[in-house]
Amino acid sequence: MLDIRTFQSDLIIDSPGRINLIGEHIDYNGGHVLPAAMDKKITLHFKRSNNNTCNILSSNFKSSFTINLDKLERSEIEWQNFILGVLFHINVIKPNSIQGFDCIIESNLPLGSGISSSAALECGIAKGVNELFNIGLSDIEIIKLSRDAEHTFVGTKCGIMDQFAVVKGMKDHLILLNCETLDYKLIEADFSPYKVVLLNSNVSHSLASSEYNVRRDECDTALAAIQKKYSDYKFLTEVPAKVVKEFKTTLPEKIYNRALYVTQENKRTLKAVEFLKSKDLKGFGNCLYKSHDGLQHLYEVSCKELDFLVDVTRDLDYIIGSRMMGGGFGGCTINIVHKDKVEEFIENTSAIYEERYNIKLSSILTTISDGVKKI
Repeated sequence: MLDIRTFQSDLIIDSPGRINLIGEHIDYNGGHVLPAAMDKKITLHFKRSNNNTCNILSSNFKSSFTINLDKLERSEIEWQNFILGVLFHINVIKPNSIQGFDCIIESNLPLGSGISSSAALECGIAKGVNELFNIGLSDIEIIKLSRDAEHTFVGTKCGIMDQFAVVKGMKDHLILLNCETLDYKLIEADFSPYKVVLLNSNVSHSLASSEYNVRRDECDTALAAIQKKYSDYKFLTEVPAKVVKEFKTTLPEKIYNRALYVTQENKRTLKAVEFLKSKDLKGFGNCLYKSHDGLQHLYEVSCKELDFLVDVTRDLDYIIGSRMMGGGFGGCTINIVHKDKVEEFIENTSAIYEERYNIKLSSILTTISDGVKKI
């Protein structure tokens, strides 16, 4: 088995997790999102080998496996598919460009917390292999093939936000990304005197992956119904709320609610950016609360633990905004907390959360970092 203590790396890659300030479940609907790369990362150590196999060790899982590059197929073990899928899709774009290598993966990204450890792993593998063998993949190719790996090998029909943020992240900047065109703007992330604090509920409901795909199908159903009357709309985020409301009596209630959330969240994201640019942090924070309300009641991807964590913050004057972050049904809330109150907030919330649910809360005080890179 590979051993990090004796491993002689040819290349080391840092691949960050991501936060998303607002624009949840919007990327696969063609709208605007506001993510950023974070300072918590996966570190991947690569070494060329002289054969046609790859030995991969995950230090966190304490698990390893061997890949035959002549036979890239899905595994029964989920985490392996993130890697296998990336190698498969690189081989589609650049046939026979990958040679044998060994890789040790170390991570300080908690799994299932909504900070996209999956995209960090995918993009880290793609970046590393690209650098190791001088394949010549562009950033956009790395982003798209990493997303495609998740679609085909993992089975999650994710959008492109996570991979984009992991690859294109820049220190102290948010990314306002149009997920239809992939046009983006870097927005200065100046929350002073507030800090970004993640609270990990340490809950991961089994609904998360299956319901993610269900929500995507529900959005497709809503768009198809709207297109019968308004054929010019290509994405649900393009449909104004007033048009969605025309279908309130004809669409099933759940489908209508999904569409209403999507059009409202897309507009809310753009509004939040304007608040940020004008230094109206309270206006920005209010957008986060409204986002959570939509995710809870219209999109129905929250859970009681996340709702509790958000509700705790509503009457605290040193917190300007809070919402669930990520796919939902567990994971983290993202909170904008005054720097002088961070410790008090974490301590008090941890105590009442454990009293209510008998679950220990984890906190992550994060800063906004650069995207995936060679170190």
